[in-house]
Amino acid sequence: MLGTIVNAGAILGGCIIALVGKKCIKRVSGEKIKGDYESIILQALSLCVFLIGIKNAMSIKGDDFLLVIFSMVIGSMLGEWINIEGKLEGLGDTIENKFDMGESKVSKAFVTTSLIYCIGAMAILGALEDGLKNNHEILYAKSVLDGISSIIFTSTMGIGVAFSALSVLIYQGSISLGATYLKGVLTENLIGQITPIGGLLIIALSFNMLKVTKIKVGNMLPALLVPVVYSVIILIF
Repeated sequence: MLGTIVNAGAILGGCIIALVGKKCIKRVSGEKIKGDYESIILQALSLCVFLIGIKNAMSIKGDDFLLVIFSMVIGSMLGEWINIEGKLEGLGDTIENKFDMGESKVSKAFVTTSLIYCIGAMAILGALEDGLKNNHEILYAKSVLDGISSIIFTSTMGIGVAFSALSVLIYQGSISLGATYLKGVLTENLIGQITPIGGLLIIALSFNMLKVTKIKVGNMLPALLVPVVYSVIILIF
């Protein structure tokens, strides 16, 4: 869990730096950062997110192609039924109203950055290494990346980014704690099957950030679990 705690702390630290920095800029110059700059920075970050998604998606092996398709279809249907995206947005709205932040983007920032920080090979692999081997190196590296990106995301999307640290804590912490019980299932081959699915979700998320379309990425999250269930069934039978 130590690596996950450091990761969440890095995100919070980056948010604090961004918020303090924006206040200092406003105090010195008497102006906020212009919207044009915020827009171009967010677009640049969106393209970087797209590149990360492509890199992960391209790791797919020929034998796993059908499993990826099956996982995306079944997982998306399950997520739509549960309405994960709606629940995440509802949680963001609750946070916004409870703390009376006066920012309409809190919910969007919370959902977007939670998905960015939680979907991906580093989040899964790092949490597994943390739980199985007490090795925090991957999550320490992820902490540096997430901390830097949280500074930029907070400066463009607002304080809602800070609450994504809680998502990271719960998501990665759950994987780390549950890794011991799934040690026989979580093989290198399984991780190789999950990675391209995560890549597709990251690509979809980048489309949302670029406002190309609106994809319910949150509702597709169960797709990451389908290969795990499939591996358990194969192991049993």
